[in-house]
Amino acid sequence: MASKPEKLLAVKGMNDILPPDSARWEWFEQEVRALMARFAYRNIRTPIVEPTPLFVRGLGEVTDIVEKEMYSFEDRLNGEQLTLRPECTAGVVRAVVEHNLLYEGGKRLYYMGPMFRHERPQRGRYRQFHQIGAETLGFAGPEIDAEMILLADALWKVLGLTDVRLELNSLGQPEERKQHRAALIAYFEQHADQLDEDARRRLHSNPLRILDTKNPAMQALVEAAPKLIDFLGEASLAHFNQVRAMLDAAGVAYTINPRLVRGMDYYNLTVFEFITTRLGSQGTICGGGRYDYLIEQIGGKPAPAVGWALGVERVLELLKEQGGEQPQPVPDAYAIVPDASALPTVLKCLQAVRAAGVSVQMHAAHSTSAQGAGGEGMGSMKSQFKKADASGAHYALIFGADELARGEVTVKALRDGVGAQTCHPLADVGAWAARLQSRT
Repeated sequence: MASKPEKLLAVKGMNDILPPDSARWEWFEQEVRALMARFAYRNIRTPIVEPTPLFVRGLGEVTDIVEKEMYSFEDRLNGEQLTLRPECTAGVVRAVVEHNLLYEGGKRLYYMGPMFRHERPQRGRYRQFHQIGAETLGFAGPEIDAEMILLADALWKVLGLTDVRLELNSLGQPEERKQHRAALIAYFEQHADQLDEDARRRLHSNPLRILDTKNPAMQALVEAAPKLIDFLGEASLAHFNQVRAMLDAAGVAYTINPRLVRGMDYYNLTVFEFITTRLGSQGTICGGGRYDYLIEQIGGKPAPAVGWALGVERVLELLKEQGGEQPQPVPDAYAIVPDASALPTVLKCLQAVRAAGVSVQMHAAHSTSAQGAGGEGMGSMKSQFKKADASGAHYALIFGADELARGEVTVKALRDGVGAQTCHPLADVGAWAARLQSRT
């Protein structure tokens, strides 16, 4: 006797999204699409697999993502180095450059989909995770920075999220960061004995990232380090102050965080994060900023850009923490089928009902004995009505022998006006079916 095959499980940190939880995802995505349309953003979909050099060049060789977290591999057919996308901004920029999308002017784009990073799975943070992001390309003014922040802020209002705060900073321009970088290196060299291993490794390659340390023992040292805002020139400060003025006018509260640097090297000028205290250490639910040099780094003509991305799992977790209830889909009607011999007629009718825009769940047999004639395995009328009620359907469609003999179906109310029932002809579904759509 052959041994039973080993049960195969999902890869650690890569989770199935099952009903009814998947309905929350669908609801969330629908809300995002509707909001993006109101802001005139268009959807873009890029490949999950991209050339590895795209992320090395775009994100920076000494970022945590490139150094530690990417799922990279060699294509067995041609030896090309490929990577499962750890984020989507670089891919969007690559697509914009490859297809010359800025030829006719700036673009407002958004995306949603899975990303991949090899890190320790924890609450709201997984190896396959999902992001929704917005990107504007070809616009240099501070009004676009403000628009992007207002877009995210509008989403929190649509979702009913309240415990979210905005932190804001400016990273200035490359020459300003260069001066700040030299000051940072000198400062940290004077306190080398207080640096942890990660900070010592980054000291000369990417000292700005030391400011983003999560090591409690280094917080006082980091707090006293030179601040980038003190190195900003007149133009950078003016850009930052205009963004702030627009947010003030719109009534969006924020805190200036001079230690906010973000995790990718491509940012300049405005950077921001939306943070909550309800998710423990994984408090950032959305972050982004301006990246005016990335398009050129990836091989395009120089053009400004700004964008953000949110973690879908974290936002949904926050909604759950706040007790938010998202609507669960239920069928408009549930088809009661006492006799399996009626199934050909039932299926034909239900197709017409569905074509009229009505959602219908058909009762089905749960054992192979239902294959026979006479309805064995379909279950009693009582058990079918219990399933109809449990489905949440507003109506039951009863295909009994008497109804079918008359060429009719009985429609029975299960919610509003419970118990009321009427008969309708099978030959003219279009005349009555649309009235069964739920009013939710």
